[in-house]
Amino acid sequence: MRRKKSSSKIIILIFFILIVGGLAYVYNSSLFERVPPQIELAKQIDWNLKQPIKVKIKDASGIKFVRAVLSDTKNSIVLEKKVYENPQKEVNLDITFPRTGFLGNKKAFQLNIEAVDASKWNFFAGNKSVKASLIHVDTKKPELYTINNSYKIIKGGAAAVVFKAEDENMESLYIQTNFGKRFFPTPFYKKGYYVSLLAWPCDEDSFSAKIIVTDKAGNVSKERVRFYLKNKRYKVSKITLKDSFLDGKIADLTSEFAANPNSMSKLEKFKFINEDERRKNENKIEEVTSKVPTKLISDFKISPFYPLRNAAAVASFGDHRFYRYNGSEVSQSLHLGLDLASVAGAKIRSSNSGVVVFAHENGIYGNNMIISHGLGVYSLYGHCSEFLVNPGENVQKNQAIAKTGKTGLALGDHLHFGILVQGIEVRPEEWMDPNWLKDNIFSVLQASKKIIDR
Repeated sequence: MRRKKSSSKIIILIFFILIVGGLAYVYNSSLFERVPPQIELAKQIDWNLKQPIKVKIKDASGIKFVRAVLSDTKNSIVLEKKVYENPQKEVNLDITFPRTGFLGNKKAFQLNIEAVDASKWNFFAGNKSVKASLIHVDTKKPELYTINNSYKIIKGGAAAVVFKAEDENMESLYIQTNFGKRFFPTPFYKKGYYVSLLAWPCDEDSFSAKIIVTDKAGNVSKERVRFYLKNKRYKVSKITLKDSFLDGKIADLTSEFAANPNSMSKLEKFKFINEDERRKNENKIEEVTSKVPTKLISDFKISPFYPLRNAAAVASFGDHRFYRYNGSEVSQSLHLGLDLASVAGAKIRSSNSGVVVFAHENGIYGNNMIISHGLGVYSLYGHCSEFLVNPGENVQKNQAIAKTGKTGLALGDHLHFGILVQGIEVRPEEWMDPNWLKDNIFSVLQASKKIIDR
């Protein structure tokens, strides 16, 4: 009797162990994973009915069934229904609006996405996910038209445009150029109106620009900004490099900025300073000067720029320089500023009020200051020997901000002066000319306000 009882207990124990082991296997096996499919779908979607709604579904065990249903308060229609014999780790759906008129012309719907995975969990039924999105139908393009703009733009120069762009679901607004640059406008005068300055880089052969506004539903409106394009030829210089320059200024700058100056030849040092370091410094300038105000403005007034009194121009904007050594061309650069010189350590004055957004050492530009004057306009001062104001400080018209010097890639004491529009270097001469400012900026804005008020 005792042996039978002992055998029964052993059998029961083994049976219990098998059940526990089986349950543990089921609980931990990937075949019985319990994570439902992940459905990537926004809670609310604006839809223009032209572009499909993208839905991504993922699951570790694979997806075996999906269904998409579009419904209003009364009717519904199945837009997508798929059974996968070979479960998919990822499924991408392109949901399109039904061609049938079953749902009428309503502007609001609900999209339901259902997905079931290939897991053996849930008594082999798998894990199920359901996600819903509220669909707002919007097939109307944003309102867009030009109010006024400058008559012309000169290669290397700037121009203004005022326009209206309005949509209750606006997604983006910018001005796209043929050379890849996007200019961003500033709200102007009244709600729905915008102003922007545009720039034509001196090294771009052609110029064109389109205002582009998109809404959240994907509707797009475009309008070309029509300027008279005036070409301009810039100076071309051929400069022979001297050993004294390479062994002096270039060697000093390379020792300061290169990681391994001792392993470089004198020409490698020059190319490093003139190309690599220049590119790095100009990228920094572009980063600082690309920011655009987003608060509404009612006007934009600026005085002609005269940063250095009694100064003579010693180098021009847009000068394309080709450097030669022992009869061969070794490098080239563009001089994107106007060099002005008077006396050593001369005081540099801000011709307009603004905010100091940069005042630091910047490679070939030496001690470099940049001031923001609004509407994406920045003035730049290079090779300074001393700063008289600090980053973040507000400066007033005619305030002394720095002193001239020969820091950076400069052989003599002078000021490298530049004007930038949303990160693009433009001709300083335009911004030093009161007639150009009146004809191309002020008159455009004043005329635009009169048109808007009609």
